[in-house]
Amino acid sequence: MSLTKQHELHVRRKGRNTGLALVLVAFVAIIMGLTVVKVKSPGFQVPNVEGTNGN
Repeated sequence: MSLTKQHELHVRRKGRNTGLALVLVAFVAIIMGLTVVKVKSPGFQVPNVEGTNGN
């Protein structure tokens, strides 16, 4: 419990920060979902880069 009342500016800033956090989490979830779908698709192949196979 706070001894002083929070300023209205802090309340608005907290709401804005919460909204931004939700947007960022949604963006990361979309990118991860697209990555998983692409990797699990039947046409996905790991590129064979010459010189990295140990020769």
